[in-house]
Amino acid sequence: MNSDLHAPLGQNRKGTSKGGIPFSRIAAGVSWAAGLVVVCGISVWPWVYGEKLPDARMPAPPKEAVAKPANPGGNPGANVSGLSKGNGQEGANVVRQTMDDGSVVTTYSPKARDGSGPVMINAGRTQERRLAGMPNLDLIEDTPEGKLPRIGPDGLRPFDYYARPWSGARGTRIAIVVSGLGISQTGTMRAVRDLPEEVTLAFAANGNSLSRWVPEARRNGHEVLLQVPMEPFDYPDNNPGPGTLVTSKGTATNIANLHQDMARMDSYTGVMNYLGGKFLADPDALEPVMRDIAARGLMFLDDGSTAQSLSGQLAGALSIPHAFANLTLDTDVNQTAILKKLDDLERMAARNGTAIGVAAGFDESITAIKKWVDDAQGRGIEIVGVSALADTPAKN
Repeated sequence: MNSDLHAPLGQNRKGTSKGGIPFSRIAAGVSWAAGLVVVCGISVWPWVYGEKLPDARMPAPPKEAVAKPANPGGNPGANVSGLSKGNGQEGANVVRQTMDDGSVVTTYSPKARDGSGPVMINAGRTQERRLAGMPNLDLIEDTPEGKLPRIGPDGLRPFDYYARPWSGARGTRIAIVVSGLGISQTGTMRAVRDLPEEVTLAFAANGNSLSRWVPEARRNGHEVLLQVPMEPFDYPDNNPGPGTLVTSKGTATNIANLHQDMARMDSYTGVMNYLGGKFLADPDALEPVMRDIAARGLMFLDDGSTAQSLSGQLAGALSIPHAFANLTLDTDVNQTAILKKLDDLERMAARNGTAIGVAAGFDESITAIKKWVDDAQGRGIEIVGVSALADTPAKN
């Protein structure tokens, strides 16, 4: 046996082995191969990375002047990863011209896609499901009170953009709104995660962890409303909570409180009242609030708890998308009673074509609604976001 097998590594080794190649030749071959790899690497680089390395034997290329395309109208959301703008049809024609002084001017002009290949962005007029946890920055206004909803530069309203799509079929349609979310964390979690995505969720402006629950609700497919506390007839004995809109506080205070409520969350289609029997019946107090809601491209959902409400009249005058709830589903917080109310709601919808039911986020309500929606869809009833049932006057 060759004694090299038992020698310490790297010691007492001969430069050649029996019948082998001299070590010096191996070293020379390695050096030659390394040089070849470097040369090949330089040659292949442009193919892999689309770039050309400088060559000392060639004159430097002329410095390129790029004519940047204009940004007509300005796009406030264009710098946010392109997620909130665009329709997936963007592209560019690229024209390069060599000028008399040797410089190269590159001009970019838009072109339409041919319809082939992947389309990365397609926001359109309604938010894509995959982007539902993110607000459209064009529909947000920075104010001293915080980030508030607004109508976009192109006239797009939050009401339109955040609305849940529906089939458009001429069948029986029902909207169910579960409200008061954000107050109880366990109840909110159950509503967001357990209710069918067709159910609309209304979050209390003075609720907790809205920045967590609202995006999750949107990602799960729910349409979302902001629930604003308003003065009831027995206020302050019955106090809806901080920031309540009160008839005696004046327009400036009520609008400031409304804006603070609006800034608590985003991505909602509209505003819903919490209590508010007295406030909704006072035209001087209600009109400025409804006007502000209209100017921000939102709908107003009246929970139907007071027959004296003027919200419908003012909505018509101000061209606000508006809806009335037909039935409160959980006046008796009992699962059997709630299921009976849901059957009543279905009969209303069968007569009128549509109906809206509202409930609070009680465990009994969530359980009953989940069961009933599954059964109703099997009977051919379409459950829709509440925006689909709003009266929508023409935009101003």
